[in-house]
Formats: sequence, structure tokens, C-alpha cells
Amino acid sequence: MSVSVKKMRKVQFAELIEFMAVTEYRSFTRAAAQLGVSTATLSQAIRVAEDRLGLRLLNRTTRRVAPTPAGERLLERLRFVLKDLDSALEELNEYRDRPAGYLRLAIAPTATHVLGPLLARFVGHYPEIKIEVSAENSPVDVVSGHFDAGIQLSAHVADSMIAVRISDEIQRVVVGAPTYFGRRSPAGTPEELLEHNCIRLKTPSGAIDPWQFLRGGKEFRVPVDGTIIVNDVELALRTALSGGGLLYLPEGYVKPAVEAGALRMILQAWMPKPSDGFVLCYPSRRQNPAALRCLVDFLRQTLRRERLDIGPSAEPPLLCA
Repeated sequence: MSVSVKKMRKVQFAELIEFMAVTEYRSFTRAAAQLGVSTATLSQAIRVAEDRLGLRLLNRTTRRVAPTPAGERLLERLRFVLKDLDSALEELNEYRDRPAGYLRLAIAPTATHVLGPLLARFVGHYPEIKIEVSAENSPVDVVSGHFDAGIQLSAHVADSMIAVRISDEIQRVVVGAPTYFGRRSPAGTPEELLEHNCIRLKTPSGAIDPWQFLRGGKEFRVPVDGTIIVNDVELALRTALSGGGLLYLPEGYVKPAVEAGALRMILQAWMPKPSDGFVLCYPSRRQNPAALRCLVDFLRQTLRRERLDIGPSAEPPLLCA
């Protein structure tokens, strides 16, 4: 029996995975929930692994959990091992009739209206691919966050990443609910918005998202005011639907509500030029997971079909070559 196998028996592989989960979430409680075990069971498993190694891997306080220097060293090596293991398992996909795998995506909250319908169609074509989506309020480092890819506005993507456009340019609009306009007459010019209650959104940096308009070919901002400031797009939209005020958002996000008559657009003639759309971004690697290659091809072909006004394909395209 090889020495490496003897060591693997000494410290179980499952215990190493549990150790990595705790270091990732910096919490026994959250790691236990992710792994589907109790916090007490997870804590005991880590202690057993530490006893077997004769080393402390984690420093525990009442407020935080962090790896020791030995734990950091082990964590660094384990990441390389798991990458090699992922590659080995990924190669087996070549022997499958249908692509499979697991993808972790980090997305901007404002991208949910773009991604939701696309994911529904994608997993319908490829039910053996599982996708975990994390909506992040701040820009995410895909690599350090251990995500397979991210979905952000193209302006926020690092130059080192490969970016695949998944939406056309984004047009902003001002909307309000019929109940709101029942109390207030719609603004006829951008400046008249100063007399209205406007729902303002906070950006990840803490700044207020500006309301921009166009006059004579030049863009300008209106310093709108209102009683509600939020950092969550869904909450802002629900507030507007309830008549809480006017809202400035990408048209795609409010389009279903506008078509249903639940929201009404105003000031269309004053809106600025469309901005860059969303992209799926991922690190430049020699070999990417087959599931990610499928998603990239699917998004490219879907955008092309929509631009040609062909509509969604009834059959999955030929992907993952």
C-alpha cells in the first residue's frame, strides 16, 4: 500500500472537504448548512482531523473562524488538488451522451431579469447540468470567489477575463404605477421630477444611482429626491408597483409590468442613449468545464437568434464541441 493511500486513510477526504467549506464560509454554522450536517457534527469532524494530524487547522473565536498558518498552507495545496480532480472528472464528460456538470455563477442583481428566462430554457435543454446562482451587490472576483463565471455589465469586467455578450444594450426608463399617477400628474420634463417622490437606488459603492436624461444631444442629470432609498432592485420595483413613487430602471426589468398595465413609462423622449449590456465573464483557461462551454455557446446562439427575431429554439443547438 502506498504512503499516500495510508495518509488518506489517516485523514479522510470528506474531512478535508469539510475543512475547506468552513474556511470558505468563515463559519461552522453556514458551512454545516451548505454541507447538510449539524454544526456540532461538523465541528467534531474538524477536531478529529486536527487530532489525526497533530496540528490545529482553524482558530476559533466567538465571532469568527480563520485558518491557522498550517491551515492556510493545507488550503492552498488542496485547491490545486481539487482543480486537478475537477479536470479528471470533467474529462469523463466526453463519454456521456448529454453534457453534465455543476456551475457556480455570481451575478449582478440587475441581471436577474436577463438571466432568469435564459436559465429556464438552458436547463430545459440540459437537465443534467446543475447551476448555483449567487446575486452579489458588489463586483465579484470570479477567481478568488471560486465561481465558474460571472454576469456583470460589460463596463465592470476586468481586462483579464473573457467576456461573452448575453444581452443587447440597456435602455433606461422612468416608470410609475397607475395608483401613483392617480395622485400626481406625470412629469412632462425631467426637471419636473423634482416635484415628485422618486425611489432612489444605492449602488454597491454607496452612491445614489443617477437619473440621466438627454437634451440637444447632451446628457444631464436631475438630482431627484424622495422618501425611499433602497439597495435592492426587487424591493424598489415592488415599492413602485405599490404606488410608492417613480422609479428609474433598465427597460427590460420593468417591461413585463408595463405590458401588463401595472406600470406606466413617462419621459420616453428624454431618455439617454442605451448603455452597454450584460456579459458572461470567465477566466482565460486552457480547459474550461464542459458545462460552462455549453452555457457560453447557448447564450451566444440565443442572443443571435433574438437579434434576428427568430425566437427561442424548440430544439437545443449543437453545443460543447
